[in-house]
Amino acid sequence: MKHSIKTAAFLLLVALASSAQAEKFIAGKDYEELTFPQAVETGKQIEVREFFWYGCPHCYAIEPTLSHWLKSLPKNAAFIRTPGTYRPWQFLGRVYYTIEVLGLVDKLHKPLFDAIHRDRRKLNSLDEVIAFVGEHGVKKQDFLKAYNSFGVQLKMKRAIQVNADFDVRSVPNFVVDGKYRTSASLAGSEERAMQVLDYLIKKAARERKT
Repeated sequence: MKHSIKTAAFLLLVALASSAQAEKFIAGKDYEELTFPQAVETGKQIEVREFFWYGCPHCYAIEPTLSHWLKSLPKNAAFIRTPGTYRPWQFLGRVYYTIEVLGLVDKLHKPLFDAIHRDRRKLNSLDEVIAFVGEHGVKKQDFLKAYNSFGVQLKMKRAIQVNADFDVRSVPNFVVDGKYRTSASLAGSEERAMQVLDYLIKKAARERKT
């Protein structure tokens, strides 16, 4: 009898803990449900999509926290960066896809942010960007070939459509599995935004099973 009581008490505590965890993040407060969910590009993995712009100080501010979080990204999730495509942002969005095509995101993503925000360097023209990437060992002709390639043009066209589909009005923000959006401003802090992402990944995984 005592064993049964202890077991029941334990199960109640587990249930209460689970309930508290479930209520920790609230729809409409810590994250929002998209009115029109979108298809994902990551197959069986939960899609975590970041919308960003190199010129955005808030995107720069969250980058260290995001980079740290990505080191422990769950195996059932996949991370995708998508440049914001508000017209004044499109040039640097195309620069992002250029370094992606060249396989240089790991090498140049942070330096691009640093150059603009830490070093107060203007990277508003092709010549300025070519000079910058040249300092990091990228040949002008290689960069231009990628920048002007059909592949990069296609990626930008796709990004513009994705921004429209997800109704992106500000950056940075994150969309999980095409259904849930969060950000540092919604979650309350950069660190808490990462916790919300963890929560939403688990939530999306459960919903896929059902």
